[in-house]
Amino acid sequence: MDYLHLPALAPTQAMLDQYKKQRGDWSTYERQFIDLMRQRRIEDTVSQEVIADGCLLCSEDQPHHCHRRLVAEYLRERWADVDIVHLT
Repeated sequence: MDYLHLPALAPTQAMLDQYKKQRGDWSTYERQFIDLMRQRRIEDTVSQEVIADGCLLCSEDQPHHCHRRLVAEYLRERWADVDIVHLT
């Protein structure tokens, strides 16, 4: 598997800093990041073929507070046949 950097699937640095460095609220971060994905229309701008059989990476070790889970769930709601498996 090759690594492909897709900035469209990442939060902004300001969002990440607010949540991580300033100990922001997860629900606020989650709402802002989902809104950002909507604005970016990642379901239309990121190719399904690029994501198919891929693995989303993140620095968080668990999915409950992780942007990769938010991306996967967002795309599953918009694309057919998206399976999510969390590797722990």
